[in-house]
Amino acid sequence: MSNATHHAPPSGLQKLIETNSMMLVLGILLMVSVGGLVEIVPLFYLKNTIEKVDGVRPYTPLELAGFNIYVREGCYTCHSQMIRPLRDEVERYGHYSLAAESMYDHPFQWGSKRNGPDLARVGGKYSNDWQRDHLRDPRSVVPSSIMPGYPFLSKTLLNGEHLAEQMRVLRIVGVPYSDDQIDNAVADLAAQASSDDAGGPDVQKRYPNAVLGDVAGKTSVTEEDALIAYLQHLGVSVDFKLYDDKANIR
Repeated sequence: MSNATHHAPPSGLQKLIETNSMMLVLGILLMVSVGGLVEIVPLFYLKNTIEKVDGVRPYTPLELAGFNIYVREGCYTCHSQMIRPLRDEVERYGHYSLAAESMYDHPFQWGSKRNGPDLARVGGKYSNDWQRDHLRDPRSVVPSSIMPGYPFLSKTLLNGEHLAEQMRVLRIVGVPYSDDQIDNAVADLAAQASSDDAGGPDVQKRYPNAVLGDVAGKTSVTEEDALIAYLQHLGVSVDFKLYDDKANIR
C-alpha cells in the first residue's frame, strides 16, 4: 500500500498566475490595493482619529520655545517620548502614552532610540534646580550619564519675538491658540519664567497647570529657562487614573 499523498492538480487560473510573473505582480498589486482601500476609506468618514483627553492643551509660549530648543539640539535622537503598553515599560516610566498627548506636537517627539530614559513623564519628577544642574553638567547629578552638557543654554538669552508668529502658523494646522493667547505671548513668556506674582495668574488662566519659574525678580529669560519649562510640562496635564486600563498592560 502506498503512503504517497496525492494533490489535486492546480486550476487553470492558479497555474497561469504561478507560471506568469506579470500576472503574479498584478495579483499582488490588486490584493494590496483592496486591503489599502479597506483600511483607508473609513478614515475619510471620521471627524477625528484621536480621542480627546481632558487636560491636554497647547504649549505656553515659554514651553513652545523650549520645545524648539529641544528639537534644535536633537534631544529626540537619544530620548523617546512614547511609552508602550507593556508591563516593563509602564513600571519603569509610568502610564503608557496616549495619542492625544502628541496631538499638538509639530513634529512629534516619539523618538526611535533610547540612549537615555524616556521623557514622556519627566515633568515634576525633578526640581528646576536639578534640571539646571543636569543640563549644565549631567554627571554632577547622574554619575553614569553619557549625555553632553549644555552650559551655554544658561548664558544664551531667549529670543521670543517670533513666538506669536509661530503660534499663528500652528493655529493654521490645528493647534487651538486663541487671539488672546497669541496677543499676550511675550508677556506670558516673561511671567512664566519668574516666580513673581505679577502675570502668573494670567498665565495659568490661559494655560492650566502651567509651571511657573522659581527665580524672583528675573528680568531676562534664557534658553535654559525655556527648555526646563518644556520638560516640566511633559506628562503632567492628564489625570492618568481615568485612563488606567490594567487589561491593556501585558
